[in-house]
Amino acid sequence: MTVASHLQELRRRHETLSESVEKAQRNPAIDALKISEMKKRKLKLKEEISRLSQAC
Repeated sequence: MTVASHLQELRRRHETLSESVEKAQRNPAIDALKISEMKKRKLKLKEEISRLSQAC
């Protein structure tokens, strides 16, 4: 897998997770801890995207 394709996949996963977080925040039945964990995963993806973007 090339760096560019890996970055594209990470961006796609970040966007999907972002949409999931937004939906979860609108649903009062979703546990705040679960939302927090999703946000942490989203941040890790963003950091990885940034790191790989700077390396190119």
